[in-house]
Amino acid sequence: MIEITEVPSPFCGIGTDDLTIRVDGLLMKVIENGCAVNTPAFEQPITDTSARAEGKEVSFEQAISKAAEILKVTKLPLISGCATDVNGMRGLLALADRCGAVVDNANFAGARNNFLALQDSGWMNTTLAEVKNRCDLLLVVGTDLEVFAPRFYERYLWNKESMFLEDTHQRTVIYLGKGPSGNASTSPNGKKAKVIECVTDDLPEVIAVLRALVKGQQIRASSVCGLAVADLQLLADQLKAAKYGVVTWAAGALSYAHAELTVQKLSEMIKNINNLNTRCSGLPLAGKEGDQTANQVCGWTTGYPVRTSFSRGYPEYDPFLNDTIALLARGEADALVWVQAFNANAVPPKTTLPTIVVGRSGMKFSKEPDVFIPVGTPGIDHAGHAYRMDNVVAIRLKKLRDSGLPSTAQVLHAIEQAL
Repeated sequence: MIEITEVPSPFCGIGTDDLTIRVDGLLMKVIENGCAVNTPAFEQPITDTSARAEGKEVSFEQAISKAAEILKVTKLPLISGCATDVNGMRGLLALADRCGAVVDNANFAGARNNFLALQDSGWMNTTLAEVKNRCDLLLVVGTDLEVFAPRFYERYLWNKESMFLEDTHQRTVIYLGKGPSGNASTSPNGKKAKVIECVTDDLPEVIAVLRALVKGQQIRASSVCGLAVADLQLLADQLKAAKYGVVTWAAGALSYAHAELTVQKLSEMIKNINNLNTRCSGLPLAGKEGDQTANQVCGWTTGYPVRTSFSRGYPEYDPFLNDTIALLARGEADALVWVQAFNANAVPPKTTLPTIVVGRSGMKFSKEPDVFIPVGTPGIDHAGHAYRMDNVVAIRLKKLRDSGLPSTAQVLHAIEQAL
């Protein structure tokens, strides 16, 4: 039994790197600085150590051979999930290139709202370090930040020391849309977050009015979607008066049609504020289960994020046609490879296609895949790198135990070589 300190997490997205974990053989216990996201992810037990083919235990070599046998006869395989570390994603893309597969990340349906806005008109975003050292006003739009990242406020807003603020406890937090579910947004001196509440589906209209007010345009109506325009005017004035305002949102929480236009409207509002002799930046929430890592590695390898097809022998990006669920529904794919090294509960979508699962030990399937190869989790069973939510830092993940499980990269490389 050992205790390991300063453990970085690949699970929460915000680069938490101060966990203390007790390791007892294969069992793990978070004993310091855990949270509702990190603690269950680290403490999940290992139940599968052997590969399976057609429901029967087989050797690693037999499982690799069976997976290659399936992929050799496919015309359009689909590699989805993409929840792994940097080296795992490199191996995934090499395999996709070899067999002409479509690559899609499980979280891309939400991330697409960000990418469409970024590709169309660009944005001005910040980093977690800038938030920690400069932010004096945080506007949280349409999401419960405490649920997404339970330790965000502790780590990046109520930090004791800051390079450019004398008292971080004086920071202002405002919620637009959903209110907070807990008290993490309340400052250490008791200052509570202000909540301007509205239903999520009303955010497009509310944010359009907010941007107009930031630009100084006249709004004749006295209310919008039940909110007083005077309250939105006060918010606009606060954003313009802040020395370094930050607007944050989770694209996946904007669950309505054309939510990318809401992201674009927020991004354009941020640009408008920066034209007023002050500073404001965006902070998209992401980084869970390797979604930022998948897009980073795919980006520097192909020039595109995921939802990229290699079926023509070169990468083709389409954020709509290369959607996993859509491909399965249209019957276009003829095999599914599901890669998920972080979350045993994130099983592949139901399908009648031949299915290969390269996943975390402990997965329970309603239908046994043709091949299941349990792999080690980055940051627990092997070292690696994963990108946090602001896309500028690759977290160096530690190996905490000897489980004997192969890494995702080793498995995918072996399948590629067998082809």
